[in-house]
Amino acid sequence: MQFHTFDDEYLQRLRAGDAQTHKHFAAYFNALFKVKLRARLSSPEAIEDVLQETFERFFVALKQGQLQHPERLGAFVNSICNNVVKELWRRDEPCVSLDDDDAQETPAAPFDLPKKIADKQAAEKVQKVIEQLPERDRRVLRAIFLEERDREEVCRELGITRDDLHLLLHRARQKFKDLYSEQWKRKLDDPATA
Repeated sequence: MQFHTFDDEYLQRLRAGDAQTHKHFAAYFNALFKVKLRARLSSPEAIEDVLQETFERFFVALKQGQLQHPERLGAFVNSICNNVVKELWRRDEPCVSLDDDDAQETPAAPFDLPKKIADKQAAEKVQKVIEQLPERDRRVLRAIFLEERDREEVCRELGITRDDLHLLLHRARQKFKDLYSEQWKRKLDDPATA
């Protein structure tokens, strides 16, 4: 996917309800966010729910004039998506009120031990694979996907352009994918070596 630069004209077309611009917006951010959301959410339904809620909130914010700088559109939509995911996690996690001495713990969702173990094992495997990558690849993947830092900030920190970052991310993801696949294949061929 090629990164898109957003300008005032693009925002005006979105506000005006231009069908082609809306189609581009949805396709562009669907592709970007699905990669990120697959690592954070357990079901395709949850991913679709987060995407729909993100887009709905974005268009409400756009109509209310909350986006002042068109060039920040990507970061703006990303922050909305992050907030939706955090709300989903909070909703699914039990919480305790600290305001009241008699506070009761809210009922927790059914605890799925096999899923929790599998999630933990997958996270550990991802970390092991990341550790095998060259330093620069590790830094880029962690900054963008694990720490969810703004891409412009990462570019400034690394002293590179947005195009350079796109290329670095592409190469780092490919190296990660190759290593991960290689280890998975090794595990299938000989479970004792994984």
